[in-house]
Amino acid sequence: MTSPLVLNTVGDLRRAVAAWRAKGERIALVPTMGALHAGHVSLVEAARRSCERVFVSIFVNPTQFAPNEDFGAYPRTFEADVAKLASVGADGVFAPGVKDMYPEGFCTTVSLSGPAAAGLEDRFRPAHFAGVATVVSKLLIQAGPDLAIFGEKDWQQLAVIRRAARDLDLPVEIAGGPTIREADGLAMSSRNVYLSPEERATAPLLHRTMTACAARIRAGEGIAAAMAEGRAAIEAGGFTLDYLETRDAASLAPVADDARADLRMLVAARIGRTRLIDNIAV
Repeated sequence: MTSPLVLNTVGDLRRAVAAWRAKGERIALVPTMGALHAGHVSLVEAARRSCERVFVSIFVNPTQFAPNEDFGAYPRTFEADVAKLASVGADGVFAPGVKDMYPEGFCTTVSLSGPAAAGLEDRFRPAHFAGVATVVSKLLIQAGPDLAIFGEKDWQQLAVIRRAARDLDLPVEIAGGPTIREADGLAMSSRNVYLSPEERATAPLLHRTMTACAARIRAGEGIAAAMAEGRAAIEAGGFTLDYLETRDAASLAPVADDARADLRMLVAARIGRTRLIDNIAV
């Protein structure tokens, strides 16, 4: 098992990518904030099926955290992450410091509308997607990969990145990898470590509720009624609900009550100190 090359500066990253590209190799990037789990590993494995070289960025991006969020406490497990990546054959890890990504005087961000202003995550984290789009745009420009792959668990994020890459003419294919779940349906997330045993036992209610709501919609029930029933079930289960919505899968725009094509159901809810998000196709 060969350890991936660890790269800390943009110059080192670009030299490694240039060497691979000189050999005619196709290159994939998997952007992460570390604390890797099986969901991240599945993205690396998917990237490996499409490209000869795969590298993973590990960077806890401060600009996508609000002041009251968990930037300082976000799990950081770099050595364990590198070991996981070695086990699945990742070729490189790009692990810049904050000052490398945001040097003194940094003042440029990506301005967004469309999927970033759909009234979902943006209602509760208004600066979040500007931070995400800015750091992802920087990574894509720094590395110039052929493919970048993101987990579908963050569906709104994936929609935002797809739109931004298209609008900015970034020469990269943006792909999504399926959400990886625990046996009881809970979507894998680095933040699941925050759950107490009791909260962990309750957490799969989100996926069960969405699955039941989707079945009712497919059976002909109106979207509004199914969402109302789902919201009540989630709140009765002990969650503080931010949203449960069924939207157009690509644009995330609201849909007619009788819509049935290209739908995505998205949820965000808090239990204890942990905020969980999830989504499924309808």
